[in-house]
Amino acid sequence: MAKANADKLKRLRAWVQNYDWGRCGKDAQVARLLALNCGAKVELDRPYAELWMGTHDSGPSFLADDEEENTVLKEWLGKNPNVLGHKVLEKWGSDLPFLFKVLSVAKALSIQAHPDKELAKELHKLQPNLYKDGNHKPEMALAITEFRALCGFITLEELKGVLEDVPEIVELVGSASANQVLDIDNRDGAETVKSALESVFTQLMSASKEMTTKAISKLKSRLHIKSQLRCLTEKEQLVLHLEKQYPGDIGVISAFFFNYVKLNPGEALYLGANEPHAYLSGECIECMATSDNVVRAGLTPKHRDIQTLCSMLTYKQGYPEILKGFPLSPYITRYLPPFDEFEVDRCILPKGHSTVFPAIPGPSIFLIFLGEGTLYYGSWEDMVNEGDVLFAPAKTEITITTTSELQLYRAGVNSRFFHAL
Repeated sequence: MAKANADKLKRLRAWVQNYDWGRCGKDAQVARLLALNCGAKVELDRPYAELWMGTHDSGPSFLADDEEENTVLKEWLGKNPNVLGHKVLEKWGSDLPFLFKVLSVAKALSIQAHPDKELAKELHKLQPNLYKDGNHKPEMALAITEFRALCGFITLEELKGVLEDVPEIVELVGSASANQVLDIDNRDGAETVKSALESVFTQLMSASKEMTTKAISKLKSRLHIKSQLRCLTEKEQLVLHLEKQYPGDIGVISAFFFNYVKLNPGEALYLGANEPHAYLSGECIECMATSDNVVRAGLTPKHRDIQTLCSMLTYKQGYPEILKGFPLSPYITRYLPPFDEFEVDRCILPKGHSTVFPAIPGPSIFLIFLGEGTLYYGSWEDMVNEGDVLFAPAKTEITITTTSELQLYRAGVNSRFFHAL
């Protein structure tokens, strides 16, 4: 890639985040990709949590081309805004509206939610050191391995079962709050249900440290006794596992309130603003609006903002939608969440085959996850290997031919956004 044309593909150097929940050393796909992408030395006892590809100031990508090495991608886009396409430029300015990531999760992330745009602006203005930008952060996780998460609130019937079966929760929230939920019947409206759920969840998350520690200790003892008499449920096993990771944390007991989701490789989960979730284990591709705003309330040593989290949630109940993607071609599957900012394509191309990514009106970032091949675009061709990250300008048609089985992922602006205009 010798010339510095703005209209050609740009190789990028990705950014790594070493959060303590990441997988250590060579066990992490994030570490493997980082070493391949920019030659970084992998430290065996260091956690490698997230690989970032995009323009967010907390983890910017750099151009890796010889002539422009060490130029920040965001700065280059500011000088070459036309590569984004006029519709993207009009809506989001000279920046990428999406942030593309790989996650390697060894232990649970915090119970968290991401604010909508209005709340994000307010939080950023009030506490810019905690809330890094004024943008919302809808996101999607696409499983590479089996991937586990807590996501959204369980149904009313399931919640009643929890309050009947887990006495430690009733101790923490008080019988008045518990009965408010237990006394609801089918004739009560959605607002009554939401109000009761909000009340009982807020009571739980606001319990004192002393009461929480005592309740979790009782819960552990009770479940260990039960395990001698019967098989513990998956949720009970999970709660004991979380307690080992975060002893005495209110997030351990609040896990009973959330759906326990297991994604198989190739399945995706998306999360709108103000929806509670916690990723638990596994490796995934993640894409989101360009933001790093997180409101946390449990399973974390970081700052907790329980009041903000409990007041911002939608309290929507029921199992989340799992996206299995739809075929764009024999080798490409597209995952299309209901957000303008992004979509993700997963391409698995057998050895000796080729496929085409058609020209689209917006920019893309490609990650070569496994294998190697040749990219053709216009009169250019270029060898690509696993760990390569490439920025593709709008209106670039790309053909890929493989020399070994190739697995790659593409993030771009949601194609529905272009069709809607």
